[in-house]
Amino acid sequence: MSTWHLAHGASLDLSRPIVVGILNITPDSFADGGRHLDPAAACTAAAQMVEAGANALDLGAESTRPGASRIEAAEQLRRLLPVLNAIRHAPGPLANIPISIDTTLSTVASTLITQGANIINDVSGGTEDPAILDIAASTGAGLILMHRLRAPRDDQYSDQYAVPPRYEDVTREVAAAFEQRLLPAAQARGVPPGQIVIDPGLGFGKSVEDNLRLIRESSLLIARLRLPLMSALSRKSFVGRVALGRTSSPSERLAGTL
Repeated sequence: MSTWHLAHGASLDLSRPIVVGILNITPDSFADGGRHLDPAAACTAAAQMVEAGANALDLGAESTRPGASRIEAAEQLRRLLPVLNAIRHAPGPLANIPISIDTTLSTVASTLITQGANIINDVSGGTEDPAILDIAASTGAGLILMHRLRAPRDDQYSDQYAVPPRYEDVTREVAAAFEQRLLPAAQARGVPPGQIVIDPGLGFGKSVEDNLRLIRESSLLIARLRLPLMSALSRKSFVGRVALGRTSSPSERLAGTL
């Protein structure tokens, strides 16, 4: 699959790797919480990302860091809609940049796709609110399905587990979860493969070594599942542990991320 089909007739060329810029419209995200709550500030940051080479943008109104509180649909919409509208009405390339909405709620996904977003990024893999799969099918939205072992509120940072998650073979088990549960559910709801990207869920219920192995074996996941893969590792705790050899702040992890 070299073309990722998105809502509103948009698409992304995946014949080469692309970069997605992240805009957290939250007060509490671990890396940039509070920076983009104002639509003008978010729009400025989005323009800088596109100028630096981002091929798409991802907007989220609910932090998925370990221990984060859940945010109701109404509050997610209150945060997201002004930012989406500001970007869509900005001059230049921002107006047409593909936009992903990071949410597990079908109400949020439906409203934002209707208002001009192109992609649904569901960190629950469609398991929290399966109606989100119907939204992807009916709107033609791109769909990112992520694997996770447990919800963020029940998780810990990758380098801080007292008892790390146990996998016999993390790559094989993540692939099996997609094959046996996540992809069949999406396809049963009518989402074609050309709209789907898989995300192995780096940092979600994986130890530092589990994350590194999933990165090393990304090509195995792609070959087995025959779908594109998102590697969402930006400034996560395991990056700091590997790059710096210690617990670190997100601001210290840019070099390791790159």
